[in-house]
Amino acid sequence: MRTAAAGDGDHPLAAAASSAAEHKVNLSARQPFVQALRTGLAETFFPDDPFRGFGWRPPAARAWGALKYFVPALEWAPRYSVGKFKYDLLAGVTIASLAIPQGISYAKLANLPPIIGLYSSFVPPLLYAVFGSSNNLAVGTVAAASLLLASIIETEVPPEENPQLYLQLFYTAAFFTGVFQTALGVFRLGLIVDFLSRSTITGFMGGTAAIIIMQQLKGMLGMKHFTPKTDLISVMRSIFHYRHEWKWQSAVLGICFLLLLLSSKHLRKKRPNLFWVSAIAPFMVVVIGGIFAFLVKGNEHGIPIVGDLKKGINPLSISQLTFTDKHVNTAVKAGFLSGILALAEGIAVGRSLALIKNEQIDGNKEMVAFGIMNIAGSFTSCYLTTGPFSKSAVNFHAGCRTPMSNVVMSVCIMLVLLFLAPLFKYTPLVALSSIIVVAMIGLIKVKEFCHLYRVDKFDFCICMVAFIGVIFFTMVIGLSASVGLSVIRALLHVARPKTCKLGSIAGGELFRDVRHYPNARNIPNVLVLQLGSPIYFVNAGYLRERILRWVEDEENASKLDGQDLQYVVLDLGGVTSIDNTGIGMLVEVHKSLDRKGIRIALTNPRLEVTEKLVLSGYIKDIIGEEWVFLTVKDAITACRYALQRSRSKEDGEV
Repeated sequence: MRTAAAGDGDHPLAAAASSAAEHKVNLSARQPFVQALRTGLAETFFPDDPFRGFGWRPPAARAWGALKYFVPALEWAPRYSVGKFKYDLLAGVTIASLAIPQGISYAKLANLPPIIGLYSSFVPPLLYAVFGSSNNLAVGTVAAASLLLASIIETEVPPEENPQLYLQLFYTAAFFTGVFQTALGVFRLGLIVDFLSRSTITGFMGGTAAIIIMQQLKGMLGMKHFTPKTDLISVMRSIFHYRHEWKWQSAVLGICFLLLLLSSKHLRKKRPNLFWVSAIAPFMVVVIGGIFAFLVKGNEHGIPIVGDLKKGINPLSISQLTFTDKHVNTAVKAGFLSGILALAEGIAVGRSLALIKNEQIDGNKEMVAFGIMNIAGSFTSCYLTTGPFSKSAVNFHAGCRTPMSNVVMSVCIMLVLLFLAPLFKYTPLVALSSIIVVAMIGLIKVKEFCHLYRVDKFDFCICMVAFIGVIFFTMVIGLSASVGLSVIRALLHVARPKTCKLGSIAGGELFRDVRHYPNARNIPNVLVLQLGSPIYFVNAGYLRERILRWVEDEENASKLDGQDLQYVVLDLGGVTSIDNTGIGMLVEVHKSLDRKGIRIALTNPRLEVTEKLVLSGYIKDIIGEEWVFLTVKDAITACRYALQRSRSKEDGEV
């Protein structure tokens, strides 16, 4: 009878096998509230424990260590050598040759004066070399953030109507981006960036690359008018609406440049040691295009050029920051969204390159470095900068050793600004469009799309929402929708956690999910369930219903075999925490099973869970301390022993 087993007052663990008797769950362990709070905060905000080992040092050494932590240049600069400088010099010159055409191109993409792109490659890299923690990252402007900023700001201030205010809002947005990024790094809130999943970034960057390529048809066809919107339908309508502006000269020259750039990329894949060819190819396109446009007077024959570029280094722009009520909301919105995107790209690129060299970078240090260089950049006529993948990859393959390569690049850009900037006035716009198109092709990762579809259909949907949203609506809508879907998925994992029934394998030594291991054997009269998530108010109701449904299904299956379900063992090894609602759920489950004559046993509860279950009285007053076990095997042994005792008593009474 069930009542005999359920009401058995003997201590089954004490009378079970010796292995079960020797190993008991520590129910007396306690963690003081202050210590628990400190541990929780440390794990949340300082998971890398950056100041470990500081305690035993003298005060002066601790202060110097803290200073080196916040200023990484103090770590590598004292050990810098001529041997390292040779590599950094080569890498710096190489990425400078890429920074010039990219800087001009991305500034034009954002509808800014081309010289702003060169300004943005001078000051920010110097600051990153001091505060950045990555040896491989090369700092500069990026296409996606440039277009995102333009799409947000031009809805408030069209660049054609008020170019000066439009430029000022870019500076202001860069300032707010820097403040936001610095705050995230200082307060260790990098987890916010984690809401941009890899699937979201892949889809967003792919969609952005696609619309950037379509927008470059303006430059490829030599058009003067174009839509400020970024969606596919508006872009295609604009292209054909202004088809009378198409210039065949620009189209032919653009095709030639595309073939040259694509050939250099193909050569790099075939001969990796010739990476420098593809690295300097954009610069050569600018030089060749400028010479050609100068000789044939391209501006008069259907080949528009960049125009005048002022000589001189960055002028101060701190007085141009705009904080008026009418425009500040636009600047904050643009700075926040572009800042999140820039952080995600920069940190992801830095980490991926660091892994190849078996190095470590600190995400929070990177946020502070990005923030400082964007704040300083907003004061010196720069717009948003981060660590672009293309430039960083070139820096890596060129053999950089330290952030000094950014300093070398900055010095090269300074020399260009001081002496050579006016020479780039003849650069054809079609050359810049060709450079952007080839750079963007690599961001549409079709293989990654296919990989996501094979591995995780939900991740594929998240990726496609970003991709399609950016192409057919706006960049903000695509990014927001994808992030929203990712958050919904995370909430579903919390609200609807997975539970599974365990069966025995390897002669009863191991217990595994019966769906994963179909040959796993059921334990007669015992149901073993594994709970694999924290138990909170969000999922407590679902877990209660799911456990009771497992019990009902097991009862029906047991009756077919002529047996009764006597015990339910809950494996709590995966339950990292529990709240008051969760404890109440366990009490309700106990009452429901008790009415059926079924006893509950718990196995392997963690410290935080054990402490709350003991303090609430659940263990001592409801299920009994003797029904808490260290392993599932111990619980099964005790259940079998208790069942034998119960049957022996029944036989004796008969």
